[in-house]
Amino acid sequence: MNFLAHVYLSGKNVPLAVGNLIADRVKGNTLDGFPPVIQKGILLHRKIDHFTDHHENFKACVQLLFPVYRHYSRVIVDMYFDHFLAVNWEQYHPQTLNSFSVEFYTHLKAHSKSLPNAIQKFTEALIRYNWFETYATPSGLELILTQMEKQTQFPSKLGSSIKELNENYTYFQHHFTHFMKAVIPYVNNEIKTL
Repeated sequence: MNFLAHVYLSGKNVPLAVGNLIADRVKGNTLDGFPPVIQKGILLHRKIDHFTDHHENFKACVQLLFPVYRHYSRVIVDMYFDHFLAVNWEQYHPQTLNSFSVEFYTHLKAHSKSLPNAIQKFTEALIRYNWFETYATPSGLELILTQMEKQTQFPSKLGSSIKELNENYTYFQHHFTHFMKAVIPYVNNEIKTL
């Protein structure tokens, strides 16, 4: 799951969603510099990632891409799943994706002021390029993947992975749909224990 899914799965708890969103930029277990609810969001993100990495539908998608994209396959499937969430948004949320995005970005701007500078740059870029809504088209997803490719340490070919999405669209969408049926109740239960 990528940024949109992590925020979506956090429900209506904005600080939890902010923590869930920024978690990949927080290394190790030193969370003391963050407010308690944001810490919980970071920990929830890590639980979601663990669940995702071990789920059969996610693993099947990764295996399909692995011969070409190797260890970047997981990142690509995360992005594909955000694409399918954006495309099918009305099945998962009562708000439009535009309304949801605008509302969350407003909250994110307010919370970002207390975050480290590097994370603030990330949140500013997310808002400026409107990643949540950009995920909704293959061309938008390709743009984001190409931007991400420029940041990878090793050659990743992230931008060209849109080809596999288009060629296997039904396959990936099928696995996404079944994955969502499992991850939503899992996360709802985990939130109760935080």
